[in-house]
Amino acid sequence: MTARDTPLRVLIADDQDLVRTGLGMILDAQDGIDVVAHAVDGREAVELAQKLRPDVCLLDIRMPRLDGIEATRLLAGPDVDDPFAVVVITTFDLDEYVHGALQAGARGFLLKDAGPDLLVQAIEAAASGDALIAPSVTARLLSHFTSSAASIGAAPASGDLTDREEEVVRRVSAGRTNAEIAGDLHISLSTVKTHMASLTTKLGVRNRVEIAMWAYDTGRVER
Repeated sequence: MTARDTPLRVLIADDQDLVRTGLGMILDAQDGIDVVAHAVDGREAVELAQKLRPDVCLLDIRMPRLDGIEATRLLAGPDVDDPFAVVVITTFDLDEYVHGALQAGARGFLLKDAGPDLLVQAIEAAASGDALIAPSVTARLLSHFTSSAASIGAAPASGDLTDREEEVVRRVSAGRTNAEIAGDLHISLSTVKTHMASLTTKLGVRNRVEIAMWAYDTGRVER
């Protein structure tokens, strides 16, 4: 993890005790992350989030009383004045869950078998205003959204990108994380982040999902 002045404060919501405890152990073991609350359902997650104001809410999809998508909408939806950073995590690799979570305002979508490294990267990305989607669902997600890219704010084709930025775009579209892109291109993680910031500015997009959508729309990546 990159150094921070204060730890990222994370809320975890999952109705399964074992999963909730396991996620908490993974995150608490990381320098710079503190798990500040555990919720057993979506309603409790919303109440605790509004009370404690964590930096990131990690929500399961299928929970009693209020599911993760509805909880995300209440915490991060378009009608929320001060939205939370939400990462949705689930066992079920279903398109309707992915689309529902992102449309509700989630900044990340992971499967529970993603592994500790990707989990931490998703938490960090959400806290910084970026989005990270599990690589296994990225291509399928893009094929659904590219026909209506404006629905989540993707920019029209434009840009004057450098050769290196083009390489970064292709790897983002393949679902590669910043750390993986750094390894692929033999550059530092900070350099990757600089390229990502430049891309969001040049393309007028908000995050890596929209960068990938732009790449699909402009023919840089085959559908």
